[in-house]
Amino acid sequence: MAPQLMWVGLGNMGRGMCKNLVTKGNLDKPPILYNRTRKRSDDLAAALPTGKTEVVDTIAEGVKRADIIFTVVSNDAAVREAVATILQSDVKGKLIVDCSTIHPDTTKQVAEDVLAKGGEFVASPIFGPPAVAEAGTLVFVPAGPKSSIDRIRPYMTGVMGRAEIPFDDKPCESSSKLKIIGNSFILNMASQLGEGLTLGEKSGVGTEPVQQFVDLLFGNLYSAYAERMTQGVYWKREEPLFSAENARKDAGHALSIAKVAGVELNMARQGDEYLKVVADHAGGAKGDIAGIYGAVRKLNGLKFENDV
Repeated sequence: MAPQLMWVGLGNMGRGMCKNLVTKGNLDKPPILYNRTRKRSDDLAAALPTGKTEVVDTIAEGVKRADIIFTVVSNDAAVREAVATILQSDVKGKLIVDCSTIHPDTTKQVAEDVLAKGGEFVASPIFGPPAVAEAGTLVFVPAGPKSSIDRIRPYMTGVMGRAEIPFDDKPCESSSKLKIIGNSFILNMASQLGEGLTLGEKSGVGTEPVQQFVDLLFGNLYSAYAERMTQGVYWKREEPLFSAENARKDAGHALSIAKVAGVELNMARQGDEYLKVVADHAGGAKGDIAGIYGAVRKLNGLKFENDV
């Protein structure tokens, strides 16, 4: 019998992931949807075929019937809160899969809490922005017992994702470490693009040739971020694609992991300084990581917002 799935967290990433789970997951039961703000659950359910989802008002209501519970929420505190609420119900034999980006120490503690209650736990953070979640081409990084990871493999590659970087039978926090390292690459890329585009403008080269260079030599994610910068998406969007608040959280986690490992992350420190400017200008929850371009502009005598 196919398992009953539950989804907790319908933000930028969760909505796209859940949509693909419903439309491509070959499910025989509607997944149970829960979001702290119910409207997001109702809106997603309305956008999908009738009868393909079930919305609940409380986590406990869904956990009672769920076999596998996916969580994807914004930060460590939200994960701890969600899992603590899940664990108020009987979770013996149930599998909790956290796809959030959190500190490895948080992952380790949450995993221990779940196991102590008789449940199973897999940490499976994901690589890819919201558009990639929407397209179903994320990269999953599952860590934990292989037997537990095998329970969710039918829903990863070919459904919500295009590939996985597995940590079978490895500590759950292994995947959280890789996710934080990976997000430091994104931060460094945004800083380099912001600096390069600003230098192009101030030196007289212009931003368009810099964008062309990025497209021709790097493409893909570099091009997407450069376009968000040059087209002013970083200051026009009401809901950020990757908030400065969450980017600063990830930078802090990276610096914490590096300190324990005895590694200096000078680029991450500089990126975090730029993010402080973004947060101060636009607000941590509203500013976007691509707003690093605006921060570099502002620090070099230009307006935060570009003219587009």
